[in-house]
Amino acid sequence: MTVKTPTASRSNLLLTLTRYREFGIILIIIILAVIVTLRAPVFLTLGNFRDILLDISILVIVALAQTMVILTHGIDLSVGSVIGLVAMMVAFTIKANPTIPLVVVVLLGMALGAILGSFNGLIIAIGKVPPIIATLGTLSIYRGMIFLYSKGYWIPPFQLPDTFKLLSKGTFLGIPHIIIFAIVVAILVYYFLNYTRTGRDIYAVGSNPDAAQYVGIRKQRIIFLVYVLTGIAAGLAGVLWASRFESSQTNTALGFELQTVAASIVGGVSISGGVGTVPGVLLGALLLGMINNSVTLVRISPFWEQAAQGLLILIAVVSDILIMRRVQRNKSK
Repeated sequence: MTVKTPTASRSNLLLTLTRYREFGIILIIIILAVIVTLRAPVFLTLGNFRDILLDISILVIVALAQTMVILTHGIDLSVGSVIGLVAMMVAFTIKANPTIPLVVVVLLGMALGAILGSFNGLIIAIGKVPPIIATLGTLSIYRGMIFLYSKGYWIPPFQLPDTFKLLSKGTFLGIPHIIIFAIVVAILVYYFLNYTRTGRDIYAVGSNPDAAQYVGIRKQRIIFLVYVLTGIAAGLAGVLWASRFESSQTNTALGFELQTVAASIVGGVSISGGVGTVPGVLLGALLLGMINNSVTLVRISPFWEQAAQGLLILIAVVSDILIMRRVQRNKSK
């Protein structure tokens, strides 16, 4: 008969918490929903939930891509600038060619994003520049390119055709297109990370890069790939951003990169790499969307939204570090 020691029980509990941290996020979401509903009963209505989903759809698309980068122990701080640059270039293109097919517009945005993402990938994978330094630099470069390309002008709503606006605002079976885009991206990323060899390689590179190379995984290739994929996702987000907000300005998506990092980390993605799930990121984005929505409904200072996001990031990071230390300590014993 096997007797479990207290140390073994604690180790199993920690491993369970590490694998199923989504339950903690669900608990926070439920508590937040109850508290806000007591102040603003409209919070739990179907219409308000639809508004939250609309607000987080673009965040979900880019946060899932950001997750793949963080899984490799990297970070991409340039996604907000990529969104802004792609949105500006696509808006100017549509203004000059109002009859251009929407499929071509979407592919154009993704292609532009892929080019910008590949530049990040080359600097980091080939140039060996730390991700936070490389993408901090391209953040400024791409943001500056928005001003150079637009020459300080912006595209107002009346200069964009209605067909382009319907790309995100139209509905299919009662579901807004922009939410469908987010669902499709979530399904694709989930399948890619869990059921393909490349997806497993991403986790392996983040968990133990030396061991990954030893078994034949090309680390530089994987790192380059995740930044290209992030660029593609940000390019798609740029097209949807211009469509949903019916304009493109020089400050489009300014600071948005921090929200994508927050959604990933709050969703349980480890800053050390190798740990994270798609459902967790979706819950993290939902939690941030609920905080943003509740701040508006309860009519409190927007400062508290940023403060809450910062607090959640700190809690998630500290919890991740403590859990990983305990797991490693128990393994060593």
